[in-house]
Amino acid sequence: MFKEYGQYDALGLAELIRSAEVTSTEVLEAAIARANEVNPTINAIIHRFDERAFKQIKSGLADGPFTGVPFVLKDLLAAFAGEPLTMGSRGMTAVPNYDSELVRRYKASGVNIFAKTNTPEFGLIITTEPKVHGASHNPHKRGYSTGGSSGGSAAAVAAGIVPMAHGGDGGGSIRFPASWCGVFGLKPSRGRNPLGPDQGEDWQGAVAEHVLTRSVRDSAAMLDCSSGHEIGAPYNIAPPSASFLSATQREPKSLRIALSRRPLVNTGVHADVEAALNKTAKQLSELGHEVVELEPAIDIERFWRDFFVVVCGEVAAMVEGYKSVYGAACVKQFEPATKNMAMIGRSLSAADFVSAKKGWHDIQLAMGRLLENCDLMLCPTVPTPAVPHGQLPNSRFEELLMLASHRVNIGKLLLRSGLVEQMASPVLEKMAFTMMGNITGLPAMSVPLHNNQDGLPIGMQFTGRMNDEETLFSLAAQLERELGFTPAADVAS
Repeated sequence: MFKEYGQYDALGLAELIRSAEVTSTEVLEAAIARANEVNPTINAIIHRFDERAFKQIKSGLADGPFTGVPFVLKDLLAAFAGEPLTMGSRGMTAVPNYDSELVRRYKASGVNIFAKTNTPEFGLIITTEPKVHGASHNPHKRGYSTGGSSGGSAAAVAAGIVPMAHGGDGGGSIRFPASWCGVFGLKPSRGRNPLGPDQGEDWQGAVAEHVLTRSVRDSAAMLDCSSGHEIGAPYNIAPPSASFLSATQREPKSLRIALSRRPLVNTGVHADVEAALNKTAKQLSELGHEVVELEPAIDIERFWRDFFVVVCGEVAAMVEGYKSVYGAACVKQFEPATKNMAMIGRSLSAADFVSAKKGWHDIQLAMGRLLENCDLMLCPTVPTPAVPHGQLPNSRFEELLMLASHRVNIGKLLLRSGLVEQMASPVLEKMAFTMMGNITGLPAMSVPLHNNQDGLPIGMQFTGRMNDEETLFSLAAQLERELGFTPAADVAS
């Protein structure tokens, strides 16, 4: 048995395999052994295909920078031919007969895919507690949320099952669980990674897919493998000046970093997070960067509404699409919150949708102006450390209200009454710093720099200029090297 498996990142494992110090089979066996050991405790993985992974080794994995490295896919968006895609829902049993473009590029990098990870239904909530698969547990503290929607992937990396896992981010869903599980998570620029062939963009460009990792260099090297234009995509963004991996190997220049303390939703910031933010600002100054307190000119009263309106419209269209393909019986099994968001989306007009998208432009403009005079913006990733299970999903009473009303298009009335804000506030408050990156399309990363006294990780978020992941990777590598990252979780039973 390859006992040192957990000591290496993905590039490190690939180098061992390349130099014949270990075999791809031994590395896969180590990943499976770790999954068998910890997954019953954390419930990060919900579907395994070990034998297929062994057969992939025999038939020959692609020759790439990650050849032979075990890898897991989030059970959302990423179609892997022949394996079920439930998207965290009781109503879905799709088995695609094709690979999504991103999965095709992952396979070309040489990774050996052997499992799917847990996710909330359709990625619509920022905690991984779906009814169909049950809750994923934070590897740092059982009974606590991993965050979401890439919570299963973040937990799998934090617990040492794999050094790198696929994720997706529509409102913070890579960065949020990265923060709470203590791993590195970068949401790339809009259009950097492919979303085809099923769609050119998702949630009006808010969604971006990438990986969660233990090391910065793994994230950069995988973005080198996965990024680039695809046929039919609406965006064709500028390539990096050199490889993203090379950006991690060079010292960043002295950066001017805007420090933002204000949540973009009406909520407070936990004292532990505030202390971590202040410590980070001090550390950045000591590393030679200029930190200036500066807030983007964003109307926080309108901010969440414009995001919510667009997402509800997207959910309504999604539900109608699944109904037409899979039938009403499929939709009947969707969770109450999904049905309720679809109802709100149906209640709104095309004019409401366009007005909300204009609000998105105002936010893009505000951030563009801020980043004219600063290289990056620093803020917390999440306003609080991880919370216990049960705090973020709707209560049973709220779900009953949703089930009683989801067939009647009263969404506008609910929005005006304040009831939607009241019921959604536990989730929206936690997304107070991450949503902005999805609305603007700007690249943003959560860096695992701190823990509180309870041992719960606290990530710091850095947002860069459009198409400038290189500066983010360069700074993240410096922080990893000079300050160190949150240690891997010692999974408790």
